[in-house]
Amino acid sequence: MRHDSHPPGTLTVRGRPFAKGNAGRPPGSRGRATLVAAALQEGEAEALRRKAVELALGGDVVMLKFLLDRLLPRQRPLQFDLPAMQFADDAVEALGAVIRAVSEGKISVSEGAALATVMKSFTEAIDRADIVKRLDTLEAKINGIA
Repeated sequence: MRHDSHPPGTLTVRGRPFAKGNAGRPPGSRGRATLVAAALQEGEAEALRRKAVELALGGDVVMLKFLLDRLLPRQRPLQFDLPAMQFADDAVEALGAVIRAVSEGKISVSEGAALATVMKSFTEAIDRADIVKRLDTLEAKINGIA
């Protein structure tokens, strides 16, 4: 990227410039992620796992969160009665069941919101399919009459 404030033939680096006297990492040097990847390739995966667990057990909160995010399931299976949805109108009863489950504490608000989003997509798909059927019927009638 070239700016008018720089002499011709010089390029500026994106982002904030380094402090005077700090040129940054030399080109071609390897960053932390690259070093970790290289260690994994060199058979150090088990040692890295042990060190990560050791850090987490030693009170490193960031490492503990990192490990828990990868070990524990992010979502749990929901266990409550949801009415079957075959028609778009069925969404009203199903959404009522979701609201009841949230209000009774059977599922969290975010789980209820996620279910409501899925139901909305489902009802929109049903509505679109219905419109396509009606359009096909009208086109058939028009083509049959013409």
